[in-house]
Amino acid sequence: MVAAVTLPAQSPVPAPAVLFDLDGVLVDSIRVVERAWRRWAAEQHLETGDVLAQVHGRRAADVVRMFAPQLDPVQQVLRITGYETEDGGGALTAIPGSRECVDVARQGRWAVVTSGGRDLATLRLAAVGLPVPEVLVTGDDVEHGKPDPEPYLRAAALLGAPAGECVVVEDAPTGILAGKQAGMTVLAVATTYPAAALTQADLVFAAMGEVARYLRGAAHQARSDAPRV
Repeated sequence: MVAAVTLPAQSPVPAPAVLFDLDGVLVDSIRVVERAWRRWAAEQHLETGDVLAQVHGRRAADVVRMFAPQLDPVQQVLRITGYETEDGGGALTAIPGSRECVDVARQGRWAVVTSGGRDLATLRLAAVGLPVPEVLVTGDDVEHGKPDPEPYLRAAALLGAPAGECVVVEDAPTGILAGKQAGMTVLAVATTYPAAALTQADLVFAAMGEVARYLRGAAHQARSDAPRV
């Protein structure tokens, strides 16, 4: 079990705006994603391990440009997305603890920020029975994807939340870097990568159930710290 680092008891914790990554944080899609990329890598005669090492947390178009710059990224993303959705989302499941996290986050400001496309994101949320937030920032909505901070900064702007009041929940080093560069607190969950690969985050948790407890405690402390009228 990964030990979570806790904030000092004397430090007031504001009610956070919670910005969730999608794959590996809310939805367990790793088998679907890696199956599709293995197929694409084989078609392009690429080393599968090299490709899989880059796909988590990045936009598919950016990965295509990285490994096959001679190809049209738009066409290739359509091909890869087709591979990922062949079964209509039947192989997807909610990450244990993700529903509890969303229930806590929905009491305030929250968003989902994903490197995937909008159609793919809404399909995945619906497939596992999770709500689609009003603020959903996808790889289709930004010029620069993670690890650039643009996706998280865009979500914060749409929520009307200063970066210092935002808590990012991520599972991949690329996303952690994006959140940190945006000036936000980043919680990492060791669902896709081992904890040793997530040390750039502010806090590291073994599972989303632990993240839910942290968010619940932060919300409770914010209510306790609020001035009485």
